[in-house]
Amino acid sequence: MKLWDLNDHDRSALAALEGRGEEMTAQTIAWSRINSGSWNAEGLRAQAGPIEARMRDVFDTVTAHESEGIEVVTARGDVTLAPTGPVFLSTLRPDAPVQVVFTGHYDTVFPPDAGFDEVTDLGGGKLNGPGLADMKGGITVLLAALEAVEATGAAKGIGYRFCLTPDEEIGNPISAPFLKQAATGAHVGLTYEPALEDGGFAGARKGSGNFSIIIKGISSHAGRAHEAGRSAILAAAELVVAIEGRNGHQEGVTFNTGKIDGGGPNNQVPDKAVVRLNARAPDAEGQAWALAVVDDAVNRLRQKDGIEVEVHGGFYRPPKPLNAAQERLLTSVKDTGKALDLDLSWTDTGGVCEGNNVFAAGVPNVDTLGVRGGRIHSAEEFVETDSFVERASLSALILLRLAEGRINAAEIKKLMEAR
Repeated sequence: MKLWDLNDHDRSALAALEGRGEEMTAQTIAWSRINSGSWNAEGLRAQAGPIEARMRDVFDTVTAHESEGIEVVTARGDVTLAPTGPVFLSTLRPDAPVQVVFTGHYDTVFPPDAGFDEVTDLGGGKLNGPGLADMKGGITVLLAALEAVEATGAAKGIGYRFCLTPDEEIGNPISAPFLKQAATGAHVGLTYEPALEDGGFAGARKGSGNFSIIIKGISSHAGRAHEAGRSAILAAAELVVAIEGRNGHQEGVTFNTGKIDGGGPNNQVPDKAVVRLNARAPDAEGQAWALAVVDDAVNRLRQKDGIEVEVHGGFYRPPKPLNAAQERLLTSVKDTGKALDLDLSWTDTGGVCEGNNVFAAGVPNVDTLGVRGGRIHSAEEFVETDSFVERASLSALILLRLAEGRINAAEIKKLMEAR
């Protein structure tokens, strides 16, 4: 039997999803109208409530985990904590022979003052609105797919773990340990970031590191005692030149300085600066090299008289290369899509997501199973409404194949362990 062939359980699940497009669209619109920007703790909690209620329709256990807050380095180099929403861990049949970890996030990149808080019908089956594609639509698709699979009675061979996070758009600073906990021991992972516009998937992903580097110098009068000062701005500039000067020296590795905070009046030697730096690497070797570059530049700066340096952050998303396990899983999903007349493919990307974290925990995964849409992270973000049923159907078929052994999860995991 080919992966694109349908059995009675498949047909039952597809029938259960047929006609649910309007319902799924309406739910996603309602969630989109709740501002849940990553730094909007009040909005995150407002969003967490209805999603938690929806998760309880599917999972046996739903647990909310609170945190003290997210570490933030201010423009003056002070370290503080910002409040956030809960991380949810949900499970169903944790003792089943095949375990699937799902991940997703309910934060968006849009703060309350972004002026982007309404849903607009663009015509042609497209809606514009915050988080419709990234990724409130993806959460809707996942939960609908699970309900369809559970209704078939074929799901007893498969168990679920779902980690839902409030901080994905800022790198999962508090939820990373929960992602690892949920993924550890799972056979495969499914993540509900929006699909590429043609419905395809992300293949290999680079790893990403974010650094806030605090530099402290010595303040002094710029005219009367310039020589007594030690400029944090000058030191920051030297650091940036040293690090960015390494671009092009290791294949696939890039450094980008997004911002430098600090300074004050022109007649004062500045004693504080903060460098915001991002690094990307295609593999573990590249990541190690990038970290060494940052460490070397920082250590050289520390040798300068009167200069102190603190480094916060690191590689929050490890690289996710396209290994044998990933290729086997993606090929299985591609073949499953043929049952829906979908011609699926995958493309390598420099972007990152929670799929990187799941891969780092030893679990092969497909991380773009959400709705079709585009222009994410902009006020032009849109979703294609006919993709709700399509993508829920695809996930339901994938899960049924995992549950029944038509996709051999154990073999795919063994390929991962042999890397």
